[in-house]
Amino acid sequence: MTDSLIMRDATGADLPAIVALLADDKLGSTREDAADLAPYQAAFAEVEADPNQRLIVAERDGETVGTFQLSIIPGVAQQGLKRAMIEAVRVEAAERGSGLGTQMMRWAIEEARRAGCRQVQLTSNVDRPDAHRFYERLGFAPTHVGFKLKLG
Repeated sequence: MTDSLIMRDATGADLPAIVALLADDKLGSTREDAADLAPYQAAFAEVEADPNQRLIVAERDGETVGTFQLSIIPGVAQQGLKRAMIEAVRVEAAERGSGLGTQMMRWAIEEARRAGCRQVQLTSNVDRPDAHRFYERLGFAPTHVGFKLKLG
């Protein structure tokens, strides 16, 4: 099942499939709106223009089956630690449990290493206990408490 898997940078043509993946879960179904792609297109233009941002798709046999965003964050703290942030990880429902998520995360970690990062971090909503177990199996540790403040 992994023979035809391709990990690549997304293009604008991938946005409908990416938004569908983002919307296809309990939390995303209340936050995403596939009927209006304009805000996603504007955001994608910013991501595409920033060399420290990558929107990635996992593609199998021409179909988008997964996505995530990989951000490279240079920093001064910890002796100039460069870190990678992985966000908006989604796997198509039919692919969940197939090992695709593991392949995606291993690929992201290798890309972070190639970019000179010495740490990879991610956030996961508190309502996603299955995702938390998945990340811990990959070696991620819940070492911090995160906070968010919605603006607007």
